[in-house]
Amino acid sequence: MSSSLRTRILISALVGAVVAALAATVLPAGPASAHGNVTGPASRNYGCFERWGTNHQSPDMATQDPMCWQAWQADPNAMWNWNGLYREGVAGNHQAAIPDGQLCSAGHTQSPRYNALDTVGDWRATSVGNNFDVRLFDGALHGADYVRVYVTKPSFNPVTQALKWSDLELVSQIGNTPAAQWTQVTGGVRIDLPVRLTGRTGRAMTYTIWQASHMDQSYYFCSDINFSGGTTTPPTTPPTTPPTTPPTTPPTTPPGAGTCTAAYAVSSQWQGGYQGAVTVTAGSTAIKSWTVTLTYPSGPSVQQAWNATVAVSGSTLTATNVSYNGTVNAGASTSFGFLGSGTSTTPTAACTATV
Repeated sequence: MSSSLRTRILISALVGAVVAALAATVLPAGPASAHGNVTGPASRNYGCFERWGTNHQSPDMATQDPMCWQAWQADPNAMWNWNGLYREGVAGNHQAAIPDGQLCSAGHTQSPRYNALDTVGDWRATSVGNNFDVRLFDGALHGADYVRVYVTKPSFNPVTQALKWSDLELVSQIGNTPAAQWTQVTGGVRIDLPVRLTGRTGRAMTYTIWQASHMDQSYYFCSDINFSGGTTTPPTTPPTTPPTTPPTTPPTTPPGAGTCTAAYAVSSQWQGGYQGAVTVTAGSTAIKSWTVTLTYPSGPSVQQAWNATVAVSGSTLTATNVSYNGTVNAGASTSFGFLGSGTSTTPTAACTATV
């Protein structure tokens, strides 16, 4: 064998090893910029993201929310990509594509990312009345060929049983509905499907199938519920809003007189990305709106933001309040967050407000 041939073989082997290593590396990812999920009653992975997205490394999750804990440990990308739980090419034959016991993971779609959502146990349940709405968020304006909502039969116990197709009863559905007919909200559109039942009590699940209109793409969502009487309306907070738990490091800057202050903290970070959180505190006078500027040593790369409208120009990130958190009482606080690429650096934070 010639020397040049041996060199080419060695280089090829090294390149193959590098590619294999990169393929095996699992990195936490920010939520995808498209698709959607059931936000009320929250699906399993969206609920886990909503409650723990800004504090997913907290040991408190293990005792306060153990089913979410096991899901985060199994694959955190199931929560970061809460809007990517779908299968393609099912052609409407959902039961053939998804085996019993795997309904919540859409038949282990993108395995093993969503597999932990099938785990049987005491998932955090949303209290609902016999009359409630299932709220579906569509971040990519796909619209729907149809949406079907099922509720488990009274004999089914989600705490001890794996979900099967035979456990479900169809309770609500819509046909072809373009996104233009949905309700516009921050980041996309939403639609509410009414569920009207009688005599239900105790634990149950809803199972939602959303057949998107842009291609043969089917979404599947498990939501845990507890029938507690009355009528329930889904929450009105935008679906991309994660929990409002303040960052681990509290702001140390005192409130300014008649204006506002901003305190930046890193909620979490991983190889290739991080999650930033900013607490906005009003001064001695209530404010009606606010703007925060974060000045970095170099231009930040922001993948997604919540609780604020964010723009980046050069080395400056500018965030303005959204409709529901601009008004802040004197001395009170609100917050926003974002997912960034690269390594986090500490910016200089400044806040201005109208009073």
